[in-house]
Amino acid sequence: MTETSARPRWRPLLTATAVTLTMLLAGAAACGPEGTAPKTVDDLFKKTDVYGQPKIKVGVAEDQPLMGQIVNGRFEGFDIEIARYLAESLGFKGDSRIEWVPLQTEDRENALVSGQVHLVVASYSMTPDREKEIDFAGPYFATKQELLIRTVDRDKIRNLNDLAQPGRETCVVGGSTGERQFTDRALKVYPAATNRECLERLLSGKSHAYSTDETILAGYLSEHPKDLFIVDVPIGANERLGVGVSKQDPELRDLVAFFLRKSYDNGRSTGTSAWLAAYRRTLGPWLGDDTTQPPIDAPDLVDYDEKAQKP
Repeated sequence: MTETSARPRWRPLLTATAVTLTMLLAGAAACGPEGTAPKTVDDLFKKTDVYGQPKIKVGVAEDQPLMGQIVNGRFEGFDIEIARYLAESLGFKGDSRIEWVPLQTEDRENALVSGQVHLVVASYSMTPDREKEIDFAGPYFATKQELLIRTVDRDKIRNLNDLAQPGRETCVVGGSTGERQFTDRALKVYPAATNRECLERLLSGKSHAYSTDETILAGYLSEHPKDLFIVDVPIGANERLGVGVSKQDPELRDLVAFFLRKSYDNGRSTGTSAWLAAYRRTLGPWLGDDTTQPPIDAPDLVDYDEKAQKP
């Protein structure tokens, strides 16, 4: 048999082999690096601790106007609206499917670790120390720490050096990231149990300033616009607010991150999103309309319409 007569026999075999290999490689690429189909929202949801539950339990603040507060028996604020969006995205539509759990600042980690709540959406700053105990999805907001003072003290307190004067103290919530900013500077602080306590001490003159995230301060300014004033001074790095999730529920954390990113993508592409709507109804009038949702890393998932449990 000559070389010329052998070629036609081998060519179909080689062509068939090449086609088969191409199809296998294409299939492997479609299934991802691990050879499995892309995960869906439903896949992850069925592995979470909230799957099959009648309600999702969300830890929130109840004393932070514009962020998390009870008004006429109903929770309102930016954090509350973000929590409602996440709950509905997970299949828990309406407040009848949400168990709101009021938490103090120092109780947030314990509530997640103990299983008292599934999520915490309560001006929760993402820090390395906290991430040793719990996980975060986010950030969903970037804020900074500032000072709230009485309007009558505007000429007396203009910076942190003015607070170093003998006899002056700053109220902070015990266990908050803001407390360390003052103790590290050897400034006198009063560690209050709640934000509302700090506000009352400031209004009564017992404390000369109150320091925390600008989002919380904006809320109290909205209640007392004539009596209070925000001093814009640099106090530490910007705070990144995230949604707290138990380390025992990584699937829930990924889903929360996915839905936060979905809102971010909608805002960029259409100018309308759950995040933008929540901000404009709450913080926007006091912090300005130039604030945008920060970008967020999240897993790529296939999002079906029937993506979560049914009532």
